[in-house]
Amino acid sequence: MATTENCKTVLTSEEAREGKELGVMRYVLSISLALSVIAGIVIYTIFSHGS
Repeated sequence: MATTENCKTVLTSEEAREGKELGVMRYVLSISLALSVIAGIVIYTIFSHGS
């Protein structure tokens, strides 16, 4: 349980990391980056081709 020390809340390292560790985030970030690069290339091609 969190304790108070000098008016500050103190957590152990395990208490601070109580969220789930998901390896899925790596895939989400990779796919998002790839899609944004593809979208940038498509937009660049559309606007530069017209000039």
